[in-house]
Amino acid sequence: MASSGSLRRLGRMVNLGRHASLQNTRSVTATPTRRFVHATRTGAVVDESMDLASTGLDFMTHSFLHWTPRTTHCGEITAEDASKTHTINGWVDRYRNMGGLLFLDVRDHTGIVQVVVDDDASEHVARVGDRLRNEWVVSITGTVRNRKDPNPKMKTGAVELSATNIEVLNVVTKPLPFALSEHEEQKEDLREELRMKNRVLDLRRPAVANKLRMRHEITKAVRRFLEDEHDFVEVETPILTKSTPEGARDYLVPSRIHHGEWYALPQSPQLFKQMLMIAGYDKYYQIAKCFRDEDLRADRQPEFTQIDMEMAFMSQEEIMALVEGMIRRVFKDAAGVDVGEGGFNRMTYAEAMGKYGSDKPDLRFGMAFSDITGIVADSSFKVFSGADKVKGLVVSKGERISNSRLKNKGDVFGKAQEAGAPGLIPVRVEEGGELTGAKAVMEGLTESHRKSIIEQTGAAPGDLIVLIAGDEGVVNRALDRVRLYLGHALEEIPHGEHNLCWITDWPLLEWNEDDKRYESLHHPFTAPNPDDLETLPLEQCRAVAYDLVYNGVEIGGGSLRIYREDVQTMLFDAIGIGEQEAQEKFGHLLESLSVGAPPHGGIAFGLDRLAMLLSNSASIRDVIAFPKTTQAQCLLTKAPSGVGDDQLDELALKSDASKSKVEEEEES
Repeated sequence: MASSGSLRRLGRMVNLGRHASLQNTRSVTATPTRRFVHATRTGAVVDESMDLASTGLDFMTHSFLHWTPRTTHCGEITAEDASKTHTINGWVDRYRNMGGLLFLDVRDHTGIVQVVVDDDASEHVARVGDRLRNEWVVSITGTVRNRKDPNPKMKTGAVELSATNIEVLNVVTKPLPFALSEHEEQKEDLREELRMKNRVLDLRRPAVANKLRMRHEITKAVRRFLEDEHDFVEVETPILTKSTPEGARDYLVPSRIHHGEWYALPQSPQLFKQMLMIAGYDKYYQIAKCFRDEDLRADRQPEFTQIDMEMAFMSQEEIMALVEGMIRRVFKDAAGVDVGEGGFNRMTYAEAMGKYGSDKPDLRFGMAFSDITGIVADSSFKVFSGADKVKGLVVSKGERISNSRLKNKGDVFGKAQEAGAPGLIPVRVEEGGELTGAKAVMEGLTESHRKSIIEQTGAAPGDLIVLIAGDEGVVNRALDRVRLYLGHALEEIPHGEHNLCWITDWPLLEWNEDDKRYESLHHPFTAPNPDDLETLPLEQCRAVAYDLVYNGVEIGGGSLRIYREDVQTMLFDAIGIGEQEAQEKFGHLLESLSVGAPPHGGIAFGLDRLAMLLSNSASIRDVIAFPKTTQAQCLLTKAPSGVGDDQLDELALKSDASKSKVEEEEES
């Protein structure tokens, strides 16, 4: 803690700028020279050596801390305020000294307004205004007037504030790592590592702040729609809970009281929201924080947020209709996008996989697959006749793709290989309607084969047909990869189009070849289709499940739930969870199902992913205030970090690391 004497000395120093007369009666204790940075009109970042006693701290108006009230916000001043006196608080976005006139742009969370220090301004205003620098925190009082040369690109471009008083509330005392003003041009794109290390400054940039505000608008639209119009109740579910097998690794928290036992951070509120339905809450929702310890990528974080919903006594159709209304509201209120009043597109899982090789197809463009397996099954070209599946897609105006790109080491060929296929087989339809391709391929196909391939694919003269043969799973993955790559490369995907599609009738179970057992395609609480359950074994049943896909990205997934204990036990048995394990892991759910559980279902949306898509962000990290890197680290707080032995002793734990990362960094 600073001594009272040092506080008095600092007080004298910061008061020098408040009363000029004090400068003649008190001496200034020498202060060290500090490095100072600001951005010029051209955007160049300038690092200057400045004595803060004479250029920064001595202009701070108040001793220590002061909260200056404002009368309006920067972005809310309009022509109707002309001749009115207002006080604004914010950051200096940029300044321009025009020789006699000083122009400042001052920014707060609502926007930017131009402030003018006129040539007849008071000595104090002129003196302080002349020394302001970017990102200093100021409170400025002045008279609103119409601008002589309005700027239509600015929200407040019709007006300006003529300063009559300027208070400096805080200064920048260290070099800024990058320019924050939208007016300043970065010499190159900011490295994400630099942004994450300086996330507080990054969040101050208007472009980044706008993304978080859009995220807020999404959650606000959800709350208003669900609560005000559909009587949903928001209920918070536990963060410290029981570890259950849900597909990904749990984040575990050791118990200090119960040594050797662990909490798990929830991967989703799945079981709790089902138990809330059993408790009679009818319609539940939550903006829920979830955690999964899995490998990260651009649209995945170790901690993420779900828009979580569960409803009792509602059918699949009713749930989907309600969700469509909510998504329309979100798109309209948060992004200004009207997706229309009709029902969203629908496609079964089988159709999606058959035509697009993906359970989340991007339907903004064509290139749907054609299955020619039956056509070429008797051909003498062994790659076709010996394959489990042969599919192809058509590229119109095929001359846009050269043969070299379709051969080994070509970019299109490489995309098929990345997905596990040995390669691809291109054929072209010539102007006369003849199918041409590599000699070995053509020799293995009869004239009948060739005509049937053209007919099945719908190819026209001048088109390219890209064929892939092999195992069905590999064919689907590879052709899907090629389709998306070509869609972007050929600019087939229209910008500004919004395609929403439900994927329904999912398989209930899928075979895990590594573990030699069945597992749930969604989760083990998804209801099997009752029609299938009457005539088919559980392994062949469809699920009453539905995913919502937006422009090729899954934004939400849900299902009707199993609400009878006997059916739940049947499904556990099908995926290899015996009675004892079921009681250990899910006994609380099974007990709840036995005390009068109503039919219920629900859905969850990835809030982070939805915000990323609606804000046109490249990464999910752009719409999370303080995200982790792909290495699951926070560069701002340096988490995760080591802890002291005393904390580990309380938990009856011992680290096997000989030296913590913090110690290694301190030594280096």
